[in-house]
Amino acid sequence: MARDRNSSDDFIRPVRQILVGLLVLALFLVFVLWRIDGPRAERIRAAVVDRVVPSFSWALVPAAKLADMVGSFQSYSRIYEQNQKLRRDLRQMKAWKEAALQLEQENAKLLDLNKVRLDPKLTYVTGVVLADSGSPFRQSVLLNIGARDGIIEGWAATDGLGLVGRISGVGRNSSRVILLTDSNSRIPVTIQPSGQRALLTGDNTAKPPLEFIENPELVRPGDRVVSSGDGGVFPPGLLVGQVALGPDGKRRVRLAADYERLEFLRVLRNHTIGRVSDTGNILIVPAGDAAAPGETQPAASGAQTARDAGGASANGAGADGGASQ
Repeated sequence: MARDRNSSDDFIRPVRQILVGLLVLALFLVFVLWRIDGPRAERIRAAVVDRVVPSFSWALVPAAKLADMVGSFQSYSRIYEQNQKLRRDLRQMKAWKEAALQLEQENAKLLDLNKVRLDPKLTYVTGVVLADSGSPFRQSVLLNIGARDGIIEGWAATDGLGLVGRISGVGRNSSRVILLTDSNSRIPVTIQPSGQRALLTGDNTAKPPLEFIENPELVRPGDRVVSSGDGGVFPPGLLVGQVALGPDGKRRVRLAADYERLEFLRVLRNHTIGRVSDTGNILIVPAGDAAAPGETQPAASGAQTARDAGGASANGAGADGGASQ
């Protein structure tokens, strides 16, 4: 196909080349002018700058904005690095905070144990909780004190707030504490201020129920529950908790002891507890205790009573015969 000689491309290309050549020549002259050292060249440069730069101030705006963007990006990068460093420091501070909270809780527990008011006749041994049973059917904890420390089965264990349970199982270097929430736990208690007697029975829940209340109408939520001392198992007056009404309508006890953080327990020495040697001896009578005035000793059996009565009558008859003679 023949090419049109009157096309505009034939005129634009030479003009473009001329303009590029003139621009290169002008830039070369400016370069040469700026490289010449002399008073006349300096005056020419000053005159050019005074003439050109003010009129091209709009052209410097993008360069200034670009420089600001570069500076902002560098500032953001520094801020990002500082933020990462602060995050690392924050994680480290959280770890230190957890350690400080644990130490504070242990210190509070020990202070609470020191503030517990006990009967002067009672002494105690403080032990550290080693582990718990971890079973939903048995709730107990293991202490690092045992027979070598004089621990006897049946003694009461408390924390800095209230009664926790009793010793059930003693080894040489350890002992197990059955908690009040265990299903095998039965504790006689007194409800204050009404003075009602009841039995705190564990059911493997956080709030064990009260059973066999003498007069339930006198018991109100919020009443104080303490150990009654009946049966001689626990010393009287140990704080157990407060009465609360459960979802099932039963009267339960909100335990005063903090079962979520059992770290230290105090085992109360109670040397007045008698040891049961025969399963038939339900009530333990300490040796040397006599019956109070007005109280009657229980009879051994009906046959023994009859034999005693017969012997007494025979002796009475012999005495009468001797007197008549």
